[in-house]
Formats: sequence, C-alpha cells, structure tokens
Amino acid sequence: MFTEESFDVFAIDGLDERMAAIRAVIQPVFQELDDSFKALLEKEVNEALFVHIAQHRRRTVYPPENTWSAISRKKRGYKMEPHFQLGIFPDYVFMWLSFIDNPKNEKEMAQAMLDKPRLFGKLPEDTMVSFDHTIDKVERLTDVDLTKGLTRFRDVKKGEFQIGRIIPKESELWQKPEAAKEYMWATYQSLLPIYHETIGYSPK
Repeated sequence: MFTEESFDVFAIDGLDERMAAIRAVIQPVFQELDDSFKALLEKEVNEALFVHIAQHRRRTVYPPENTWSAISRKKRGYKMEPHFQLGIFPDYVFMWLSFIDNPKNEKEMAQAMLDKPRLFGKLPEDTMVSFDHTIDKVERLTDVDLTKGLTRFRDVKKGEFQIGRIIPKESELWQKPEAAKEYMWATYQSLLPIYHETIGYSPK
C-alpha cells in the first residue's frame, strides 16, 4: 500500500533519480492493486480489461510531478476511451473514471452525461472532480457547476473530465491498508453506472 515514502518520491531531484524511485516504490503498489481491481471490474463489465502503468518515456529533462496507472479495455493505450485511473500526486492518491486527451466520440459521451444527471445523484458525498489531469486541483462534485464542466468537456478540444475520490497524504486510511483498498474499490463501484453509460460510444 502507499506509505509516506510513496509521497516523498516527488521530493527527489532529477529525472533518472525520481523515476528510479517511482519504479521501486510506487509502481509495485500500482501493479498489486490494479491486478486486484482489474479482476473485480472484469466481473462488473463482463469483458477483458488490461492494466497500464505510466512509464513517462517522453520525459527527457523534468521529472514527473505525479504518476498513475490505468485499467481499460484497450491492450495498447487507454486514453482513447473512458478508463479507470489510480495515481498519486505529492499530496494525495486519486481514483478516477477518466475522460482525457480527446477520447473518441467525446461529444457523445459528454452529452450522455448531460442528459442523465441522475448518474451523479447517488455518488458518495466526498466525490471529487478534476477538469485538467495535468494539475493537482480537484473540487468537490457538490461545489462545481457540473453542467458547465461537462459542456466544456463536450465543446472545447482540450476539455477533460475526471470523477472519483482522493485519499489525502495525511489520511488515517494509510494506517489501515485493507480499509484503504476497500475505499478505493468502493469508489470504482460507484462510478460504474457512468462508465456503462459512456463506454458504448467508444469503438473497440
């Protein structure tokens, strides 16, 4: 499970040095958790899923400010359709259903969510949203104009939408790894209705 050492990785200077720590400290946790969540999600979606762990190969100078993994139907790549993310910033771990980097048929997916606001009505009270996956800003679902956010996702080329929950670095959940894992899985379960509603617009 994630520990204080996991968060401290992002204080390490240098691309090579930080990537070595990410591989040693964080990625094994991603692999263990994602393998478990993958098996559970496959039962829910009734199809094969694949785990992807970000390698940051395009970086040549600056070390990553965060890192993540994804579970999707695609064996190669994952950003072209809705996918489940597990990742970490210096201050929190996130569990998202992600729509980023111009997925195929994003307008139709956004409209499907706009047309069915009830999809969001039964989500946990601490559900968060992010409209830009490159920064650490998150907002409570209850505090945002969801219609405005989804409309931007639909109409603006760089528009993005991520929804789920976070576990802050200082959370007591980290002292109870099984409870943290249950919280993560409960987050993904809560997002399945939105996933089911939108995944049909993504060609296999």
